[in-house]
Amino acid sequence: MKILKFGGSSIGHKNGFEQILKIAQQESENCIIVVSACGKTTDNLLKTAMLAEMQNTMYKTVLEDISTYHIDLIRTHLDPQNAATSIGFVREKLNEIELLLESIYNLQEFSNKTYDNLLSYGEIISSTLLNTYLNENGIVSQWVDSRTIINTDDEFSNAKIDFGTTDQNIQQTFQDNQNYVLGGFIASNDNGVTTTLGRGGSDYTASVIAAALDVKELVIWTDVNGMMTADPRLVKNAISLPELSYNEALELCHFGAKVIYPPTIIPAMKKEIPILVKSTFSPEKSGTLISKNIDNTRSVSGLTSISDVCSITIEGSGMVGKPGFTKKFLGILSDRGINVIMVTQASSEHGMTMIISPEDLDTSLKSLNEELKYDLLEKIIDPIKFETELSILAIVGQNMKNYHGIAGKTFHVLGKNAINIRAIAQGSSENNITTVIAKSDLKKALNVLHEEFFEEDIKKVNLFIVGIGTVGGKLIEQIKQQYDYLAENNQLKINIIAIANSKKMLFNQEGINLDTWQEDLPNGATMELEKFVDQIVDSNLGNSIFVDNTANYEVADYYEKCLSNGIGVVTCNKIASSASYERYRNLKALSKKHKAPYLFETNVGAGLPIINTLNDLVKSGDKIRGIKAVLSGSLNFIMNNFKEGTRFVDIVKQAQELGFTEPDPRIDLSGLDVKRKILILLRESGYKYELEDIKSNSFLGEEYFETQSVEEFIQLLEKNGNEFDALRQATEAEGKKLKIVASFQDGEAVVGLEKASHDAPYYQLDGSDNIVLFYTDRYVDQPLIIRGAGAGADVTASGVFADIMRAVS
Repeated sequence: MKILKFGGSSIGHKNGFEQILKIAQQESENCIIVVSACGKTTDNLLKTAMLAEMQNTMYKTVLEDISTYHIDLIRTHLDPQNAATSIGFVREKLNEIELLLESIYNLQEFSNKTYDNLLSYGEIISSTLLNTYLNENGIVSQWVDSRTIINTDDEFSNAKIDFGTTDQNIQQTFQDNQNYVLGGFIASNDNGVTTTLGRGGSDYTASVIAAALDVKELVIWTDVNGMMTADPRLVKNAISLPELSYNEALELCHFGAKVIYPPTIIPAMKKEIPILVKSTFSPEKSGTLISKNIDNTRSVSGLTSISDVCSITIEGSGMVGKPGFTKKFLGILSDRGINVIMVTQASSEHGMTMIISPEDLDTSLKSLNEELKYDLLEKIIDPIKFETELSILAIVGQNMKNYHGIAGKTFHVLGKNAINIRAIAQGSSENNITTVIAKSDLKKALNVLHEEFFEEDIKKVNLFIVGIGTVGGKLIEQIKQQYDYLAENNQLKINIIAIANSKKMLFNQEGINLDTWQEDLPNGATMELEKFVDQIVDSNLGNSIFVDNTANYEVADYYEKCLSNGIGVVTCNKIASSASYERYRNLKALSKKHKAPYLFETNVGAGLPIINTLNDLVKSGDKIRGIKAVLSGSLNFIMNNFKEGTRFVDIVKQAQELGFTEPDPRIDLSGLDVKRKILILLRESGYKYELEDIKSNSFLGEEYFETQSVEEFIQLLEKNGNEFDALRQATEAEGKKLKIVASFQDGEAVVGLEKASHDAPYYQLDGSDNIVLFYTDRYVDQPLIIRGAGAGADVTASGVFADIMRAVS
């Protein structure tokens, strides 16, 4: 004989009866079928009682809904003759329910005894209807009232089974040559009064029957394909677990996995009866087998959580070295019937934290403060502290003890994603590592840990991009082009979650469609930078990176908020890193503290690995003694193309059109852009410099930078074209070339126009190329030289892309 249990989601589904019939027809032996109430019937019955207790007549409407729901089920599944009989039966039971509710309404009292009586109707009705349907369709079965076989004590709403009497009843009731249908969850005491086994108790009923009859297998049919590696509502990549040990299943169920009611496992485990968890609607799938002997090499079997808990912390120097405090605290809560989900205690015994359900918080605090008033008055213990809006997250696996570094990996992943751990517990069995975290971090924590332990072949990064002009557009194009390659060869999946320009912002938690983003963006929300960043923080996704492709002061002002929330920043915007030294150091400190990367390679050389190379030199113990560099691809382009037969103003406009200069070319031609770049290099070299410490020898007078607009600036360049021609001609006559050079030597940094002779390393620097020469303790006579394209949307975008890759490496 086999025991089949079907949950409310199975029997209450529009095709539920048909699926149960198909499953029963495929069994080669007789079955005992245990069912829950249909759909949300139990919740709705409870709702009617709560409304009635508050003397809210809306309970009648809810009861009518329950009636309509069941009558629709009957008319859908049963033939007319049986339907009429079953409708009469349901209406009879609903009349009994109505009398109960009227009593609750009049007395304004909803006792646990009445609770059990009321909720029992769900299982009585569902099992009766299913039995009728099965007999109608060729499965000969007998209906059994569970209350006649499951005997309990008088603890209404959560009764304890008398196994001696119950096992005897079961063995006398069920015979091998017969199919049976009964409702789970319900039972009765010695006086025949209805009791219940606690919410989820239908699973428990099935397990108790399986153990009493010592059957070969218990099958739990539900709406998911077995137990999952994590809650699929929170982790979309959660997968079914093929097998679990009894202990693993117990741990997962205890900490929030709702597939099985935790007590279900105990009777089956004692008799070593395998429990198979399968999907009613995908019976062809293998599901999860829970048994004693499992064959797996997984370090971690699953992640589970309780989304809403509270903590109570008791500390005090008077506790140190004095026995009995733990027993005292837990005893106070136990006496009030409060379940302590988790306990952590410092080895010094100076403090103890207890985790409880939110509904128990007020009672717990009141009881502890009353019972411990002497200890509080004498300052043996400090005032009791509590915290709400917390979650428990547990990592479960019976093989964890055989693998080194599971705890370390867990804490590293959480820390890297700025998830603070409030409390930690690990059992002596080493089947479980339990942490308490902020409720707002739960989804992110589950996803990053799931990625670490169950999706090790693929790492995900989530991008939030501001600035989708020339550089931003090229970046998206490059990401799209490399998407499949990175997934296949680097096991990296890049999701662009949000994009924004100055007018619109577009969010998609599943990832923006890179084929249609240009058409989709105009339909996005109005761009508000603060809301954009708030939404990034609220999304709370792991491996999140804020990408700034602008030259905007306001955008740069949000770097601190991103880094403080564990969100990495990748930027080609030089404003933040060239602001005050104090701000630069603060950004670096926030990055380190919150383990959020802050990368800005493109601030200096577009796609050239200048900062990365400099960092490697410094990390390896080298010291930067001097720098000589042409750091502006735009200025180098202008100087290289300013030749006989050209006008200086035309070359500037050409560089502007090609995207080599900043949108305002005055920033480039003033030398400010180059000053910012050398400043960043000096700071990355370990020098404490401010922007005003860098001297500037501009070849343009102050009047150029006092112009009120870019148009006025261009007009002035055109007006004074002869001056530029004269400068060029004089330089060429000397056999030299004009270059804007940044230099650092003997503690002095200077940016200015230089007439480069043919032996200068940058004399032959072509197009928009940059060059940097580092003079160090190791590179004394021959400097370390980095040279290459230093301007343009493509190379800048590739530099941003490279920083993104570094951020997730």
